[in-house]
Amino acid sequence: MKKIFKKISVFFFILLISLCLVSCKEDTPTPEPSDVDYVETLKLDMGSETLKQEVTVKNYIDGDTTHFYVPNSVDSSGVLKARYLAINTPESTGKIEEWGKKASKFTKEKLSNATSIMIESDDNKWNLDSTGGRYLVWIWYKTSESSDYRNLNVEILQNGLAIASNSANNRYGEVCVNAINKAKKEKLNIYSGEKDPDFFYGGPIEITLKELRTNIQEYDNVKVSFEGVITRNYNNSIYVEDYDEETGLYFGMTVYLGYNLSGEGLSIVNVGNRSRIVGTVQYYETGKSYQVSGLQYRIMRPNDPDNIKLISEGHEASYTEIDPNDFINSKIKIEVKEDEVKEFAYSDLIMNTSVSMKNLTVKSVYTTTNEDSSSKGAMTLTCEVNGITISIRTVPLYDENNKLITADYYKGKVIDVKGIVDTFDGNCQIKVFSQKDILIH
Repeated sequence: MKKIFKKISVFFFILLISLCLVSCKEDTPTPEPSDVDYVETLKLDMGSETLKQEVTVKNYIDGDTTHFYVPNSVDSSGVLKARYLAINTPESTGKIEEWGKKASKFTKEKLSNATSIMIESDDNKWNLDSTGGRYLVWIWYKTSESSDYRNLNVEILQNGLAIASNSANNRYGEVCVNAINKAKKEKLNIYSGEKDPDFFYGGPIEITLKELRTNIQEYDNVKVSFEGVITRNYNNSIYVEDYDEETGLYFGMTVYLGYNLSGEGLSIVNVGNRSRIVGTVQYYETGKSYQVSGLQYRIMRPNDPDNIKLISEGHEASYTEIDPNDFINSKIKIEVKEDEVKEFAYSDLIMNTSVSMKNLTVKSVYTTTNEDSSSKGAMTLTCEVNGITISIRTVPLYDENNKLITADYYKGKVIDVKGIVDTFDGNCQIKVFSQKDILIH
């Protein structure tokens, strides 16, 4: 009987211990995926077979593209154009999309404050994307010298600022999928169901000047909005330009003001302002070129998406110095859409932007003499430099005494010019608006 009692006692003791262990386990539950910081848990293995290179930033492009300075052993140009693996952030350099600007700002903020940046390949070599111009890489960064590297690709996914892009089929696929699911569960940014505060809804198509210039025919008779610096105001029109980090080019557009603006509306389009322009793209038959028109400003509705808007003041025209041979003969390939590259004449790409050119010899001068023309007294200077012919077109120019400048003033001289890239009868030229913008040697 004592043996039976002893066995029963041992049984209940074991049962009690088991219940206690179960209870303790329930008191400290296993973290659900949403409680995990996948960026914190993922570590960079410096001993793996992947290629790694510490880099510095050359240009911030958008949320998933950055240009880095690298040794020539990585890329002979000394610059690696990085496309982030496993992610696709909304557009902010072409047709502007919801959350695109926020994703771009997020990437720039993380990298600009980093003490060290490391890029890593997905396998044992540097791999190009489908365009052949960018490398597919993982981006790691440190927030201090003593901290571990953090994976920016995963961090962008975890913050809901990108959608999946072949996310599961790579080195860190499981972590990427978990990061996406975490963002969805927490309803962050793209997955929030809320409106992006940096995006204009219900209005014109938001694009960049690069997108407009490289896909201009697609926007014929379409209402668009874009940002840029106003460089020149002449004859009820303005010229607007904006710098594109990825190509290193300025892109521009002529904007016809019309007569709908007054007061505060006109002050928004002052030279030197960076403004949001809203208008309709139209083909100008007389000038054989495109322009934007139909601007409006409703003072009682300052946040109307159809309104032009002042962003900042105190900017200057770039007056990019260009090579005459490039201006006339060069071709440049540009990615116009995801994985679609087109070739353009250099002069077409920089149309309506401010440029400068030096050491032009004026060979001949044609003067407009039509009495009924507002261009009476305007000149076309046919110039030559290094065997290249360049056309310079002026508006009527006046000296310090308000006297009209004539052909003899420039004929046979060597000059430097500053002006706006323009076109006449299908041929590119530089248009000059002030006597001060032509320097005689």
